[in-house]
Amino acid sequence: MSQISPAAVKSLRDRTNAPMMECKAALSEAQGDMDKAIEILRKKLAGVIGSKAAREAAEGRIAVFIDPAQKVGAILEMRCESAPVAKSEQFVQLANDVAKQVALKEPASVEALLAQAFVGDAKKTVADRTAEVVGLIRENMKPARFKRMTGVLGSYTHHDGSVGALVQVDGKDSADVELLKDICMHITFHNPVAARREDVKPEVLEKEKEIFKSQIAADPKNAKKPQNIIDMILQGKIKTWLAENVLLEQLFVKDETKSKSVGDVLKAAGLNLVQFTRLKVGEVS
Repeated sequence: MSQISPAAVKSLRDRTNAPMMECKAALSEAQGDMDKAIEILRKKLAGVIGSKAAREAAEGRIAVFIDPAQKVGAILEMRCESAPVAKSEQFVQLANDVAKQVALKEPASVEALLAQAFVGDAKKTVADRTAEVVGLIRENMKPARFKRMTGVLGSYTHHDGSVGALVQVDGKDSADVELLKDICMHITFHNPVAARREDVKPEVLEKEKEIFKSQIAADPKNAKKPQNIIDMILQGKIKTWLAENVLLEQLFVKDETKSKSVGDVLKAAGLNLVQFTRLKVGEVS
């Protein structure tokens, strides 16, 4: 057959994101048939994924997508192997694409997500879309976890993509985007353990109680105090801990007066907190 033209190679690269030399080789093998070349590349990319999948994907980024019109959104942790790749244009776009997929298509699990038809091109699956970038960059990459929400939503992602938050509120049909962004920024910075006191897991609170009891017992000043006073000291420590670790009770990070809690700020805006999710790359959920 005639020599493969540079234009054909570029066209295949534009459609697959595969390296130029691999595009040329695939076209040669397919004798210039573009669709067949795409299938050849997909098979090769699948082989690349197989060889990379055992390698640890400890880096990555947090991506968020919100559709205000449909009142749906998602936050996603996408993993890769190295920090430079986590900042690359191709990986950032992949993470954003997969976050959009989660929001619009509501997968039940990571496995179900990878098997779904990709929202950007129904001829591909999400696994195919991921494989394209794996084949281009030659690193293992995968979605690690995600959370989808519906309703009035806000988000914040740190500039390096290392941490982000998604929050849902109600009370109004819409909310100030910047206010919700600030609330999410507060969440990423202060890392609350729960939204409300009643949401704190009993085992978490019990662990803190045991720590406080040990602290009280170790303080010589408490040696001769009666039990009722010891109990009051314990309750005081628990109250302080809850105020520092429960989102609605935490002092809002952007309140210059240092007197308003996150709950106060939301209440003043006529909003109620429904739920929030904070994701940090590499952090166990």
